[in-house]
Amino acid sequence: MKTAIICDWLVTIGGAEKVLRQLLECYPDADLFAVVDFIDNDKRDILLGKSVKTTFIQQLPFAKKYYRHYLPLMPLAIEQLDVSAYDLIISSSHAVAKGIMTGPDQVHVSYVHSPMRYAWDLQHQYLRETGLDKKKIGYLARYFLHKLRLWDLRSANSVDHFAANSHFIAKRILKTYRRHAEVIYPPIDITQCKPGTHKEDFYLTASRLVPYKKIDLIVESFDSMPDKKLIVIGDGPDFAKIKRKAGKNVELLGYQSNEILISHLQRAKAFIFAAEEDFGLVPVEAQSCGTPIIAYGKGGALETVCGLAHKNPTGVFFYHQTVTAIQSAIAEFEQNAAKLTIENCTANAAQFSPEQFREKFKNFVREKMNHAALTK
Repeated sequence: MKTAIICDWLVTIGGAEKVLRQLLECYPDADLFAVVDFIDNDKRDILLGKSVKTTFIQQLPFAKKYYRHYLPLMPLAIEQLDVSAYDLIISSSHAVAKGIMTGPDQVHVSYVHSPMRYAWDLQHQYLRETGLDKKKIGYLARYFLHKLRLWDLRSANSVDHFAANSHFIAKRILKTYRRHAEVIYPPIDITQCKPGTHKEDFYLTASRLVPYKKIDLIVESFDSMPDKKLIVIGDGPDFAKIKRKAGKNVELLGYQSNEILISHLQRAKAFIFAAEEDFGLVPVEAQSCGTPIIAYGKGGALETVCGLAHKNPTGVFFYHQTVTAIQSAIAEFEQNAAKLTIENCTANAAQFSPEQFREKFKNFVREKMNHAALTK
């Protein structure tokens, strides 16, 4: 059985790339395709030595830095990848990868991290946060997003079977494409995330610094709490803006290696997570390190964090993305910290291991391939 694995773009190491690593572990003989591949040489071990077949966007001017600017061309680009020689096509998609063109005798399984947020239910938020809603170019952006939605909906018909990284995303897939999806939680390498031996007096957040992650909101929440320390790990377009908002009790470390991130996760008294995320890998990694979570109570966090009402709680929720709500959640956490034990956190994280992901994903694909063979 010849297998092809398709992903959107390979630029940084994030949650989608960690899922890709496990897909390559499942199918070590698969060929790998992507819109662009600009992963640094010192991080390429995540691809398990695979070469990557890319699209024409790889050769366009300034693509390495501004690859996102070529999003209008990506539907065309992904359709130019020739996978006609493969029996099984697996797409790992949060943008255009699921739009790969396949034939009637091929089986296409798409593991969806999310339907394109900026093209569907989060379009208006995207336009506001980028400032496009107040510019004349905003009319062009709205037209482009309209065309992108039409393509995205049409290309969903080429997917034989959907898998989603959470029940939250499965609901979005049903709403967007009117298709049901099998929920297979993404893998967390909990073998690296061992509980620390002692906690220190600081809170932690870690993320790519982009608007929807709401890191600026977390930083603002500490302005009126000078007795509490916050450490921020991550880099991104909002770094300068967030740095300007940071008080003396907030330390921005920028991008850090995985080893340094894990060290901070082990020592932090709690990890703060303010985004409406599809799943959210870092809160699971934090729990595996024995660290409880203070999380926005919407999206994937509701599936990965056990609130105070749970028999074995691992975190505290807040339900509004406001400074006041975060500050109240921190106060609630400090009142209930004794209930949020290291044992609770590590036990909850254990269900998201890579071994469980690989077993569930391979079983899912095997079932669909067997069904396809019977119906030929």
